[in-house]
Amino acid sequence: MEFIRKFLEQSVTFTEEDWKLFSGKWRQQEFAKKSFILKAGITENYLSFIEKGIVRFYIPKDDGSELTFVFAFDGWFMSAYDSFLTQTPCPYHVETLTDTILWRLSYADLQNVYSATILGNKIGRMASEQLFLMKTKRELSFMQDSAQQRYLNLLAEQPHLIQNIPLQYLASYIGITPQALSRIRKRIS
Repeated sequence: MEFIRKFLEQSVTFTEEDWKLFSGKWRQQEFAKKSFILKAGITENYLSFIEKGIVRFYIPKDDGSELTFVFAFDGWFMSAYDSFLTQTPCPYHVETLTDTILWRLSYADLQNVYSATILGNKIGRMASEQLFLMKTKRELSFMQDSAQQRYLNLLAEQPHLIQNIPLQYLASYIGITPQALSRIRKRIS
């Protein structure tokens, strides 16, 4: 939990009492590579912080293909946030790409922390802002960047982790075929 505290202290001031209440609600959970964190049709019940690992969010297609639309990395909050907020079933899968360690806070515990501390409200706002900014950045990238630029952006943001993501997931994420991504990779190398 100490890494979460250090992460939060960069933006939020809190009392030791608030920290004890807040930190006592989080539970560590480990997932092996290629494990489902959440399957489509199940309601998201957790806001999670990634201590270690890479997670992808994807939509399974009827033809057997998949559309990857989010990658989440170490030091990020993650959640099927639309499902979490509305407490309705999630329309997509959330899966680990590497062995992953999450710290998880349940919906009920988060509501409790919101009502009991100012820290909880600040943390909830930070997490939702981070998730919103990630979503907006991706949408804007699709509207203004080429596929090559989207790939370069991902390389710039997570160069040491990108090698752990299979080519077909990267291609899906930037909206092209694996063959087109191979051509881009050859062109920039």
